[in-house]
Amino acid sequence: MLLEKINWQDPVWRKIKERVLDLNKRIEESREIEALLNGLVGGYIPAGPSGLITRGRDDVLPTGRNFYSVDPHRIPTKSAFEVGKVLAEKVIEKYLREESRYPENIAIYWMCSDIMWADGEGMGQILYLMGVKPLWLPNGKVKGFEIIPLEELGRPRIDVTIRVSGITRDNFPMCIELVDEAVQSVATLNEPLEMNFVRKHTLERLTQNGGDLRSATLRIFSSMPGTYLAGTQLAVYASAWKEEKDLAEVFLYWNGYAYGKGIWGESRHKEFSQQLKTVDITYNKVVSDEYDLFGCCSYFGTQGGLTVAAKYLSGREVKTYYGDTRNPDFVEVRDLADEIRRVVRTKLLNPKWIEGMKRHGYKGAGDISKRVGRVYGWEATTQAVDDWIFDEIARTFIMNEENREFFRENNPWALEETARRLIEAMERGLWNPAEDVKDALKFYYLEIEGWLEERTGDIRDGFQGGSIDIITADEIKAWKEKMQEVLG
Repeated sequence: MLLEKINWQDPVWRKIKERVLDLNKRIEESREIEALLNGLVGGYIPAGPSGLITRGRDDVLPTGRNFYSVDPHRIPTKSAFEVGKVLAEKVIEKYLREESRYPENIAIYWMCSDIMWADGEGMGQILYLMGVKPLWLPNGKVKGFEIIPLEELGRPRIDVTIRVSGITRDNFPMCIELVDEAVQSVATLNEPLEMNFVRKHTLERLTQNGGDLRSATLRIFSSMPGTYLAGTQLAVYASAWKEEKDLAEVFLYWNGYAYGKGIWGESRHKEFSQQLKTVDITYNKVVSDEYDLFGCCSYFGTQGGLTVAAKYLSGREVKTYYGDTRNPDFVEVRDLADEIRRVVRTKLLNPKWIEGMKRHGYKGAGDISKRVGRVYGWEATTQAVDDWIFDEIARTFIMNEENREFFRENNPWALEETARRLIEAMERGLWNPAEDVKDALKFYYLEIEGWLEERTGDIRDGFQGGSIDIITADEIKAWKEKMQEVLG
């Protein structure tokens, strides 16, 4: 009825109609299966751009093309830098409001999605926190950077400690080198220490490490060249830890390799530890609802690892923030706990999302279980998960008869892992369950074990399902010895 009342001759409505019809045509022209089959037999697949259509990138249509990513020499773009400025300002404003002082050091998880999906918003944020802005050539390529004067900046220069992802490290080295050069330039500015925290911490490192300026300006770290995990998630999934200290040491051991101009993957665990001691905030951001902080173990493994390591080394609480640029016109920064609540409500405990996952049978059950494991990972590393979330997970997937039957028929191992994670969270004191949940959980876990015994028979003793990595006592001992050697 509404469409019948629209005057399609009106220029505005005519333009909207043309736009919708064009999008529909390009969606219909998508040929993903045909392109896949053609590629498998060695055929040519035309190239096309990649990106998120939810962020306005309709040029990715039609799909089914051999996509290319971005020109790294154009990162960050001018528009992405403006978004990064807003992110930086909102992080600082939030911390000022809560603590009545400026943060001196922000630990940032710099993911490749920031570059490949958001044109370097996070990179722009990193630069602007330090009071630096890129310089662009007329063709949009970044030719360098310039220092923003303190009078124009109007605040102190904030130090950064960056854990860069392995994919960012391997695909965008020029972006890493640009940030590293900016750090070195800011560190040598003749400015008051209370207005330049990069310089303040660099001078502290010089005193501690005997005057080595290059070592004192290292701010970008990752795992060893050729490796990609943060390490923390391995210890969490294998239950190979007793206290936060263990998770902190695993993270430090795995991620103490420095990257930058002239330094690529050198073991610099001492410098990494020294930087983390001054961290006030750990930070990551979401750029699309297509992915979230439960979508991969690297999210809690890295930001959680940064958090637990900074707390352990400094002996004080560390804020955990999450940026949101899903709509670049309405940028937000919230607590990590609020972001966890948002994703739990909109996905993990959303009946429509659950029904969608159930349509995928075995795979859907496994993916639900993995997400519950990541909820547990966030709690183990940050204690940012509310008790009610664990309660509702138990009620929804363990205590609900219909959902329990779905797991029994499609993937009982996934439900066993889910229940085992909940029990582990309870026994470690990470979760104080409601009384009805506490009693039901153990009852149903015994029932689930019975299902597995029926299916696996004699191989049960040597079988471990789900996404758990089996780590032996000898491996844990070797880890500890190596960490002691590296960290002292």
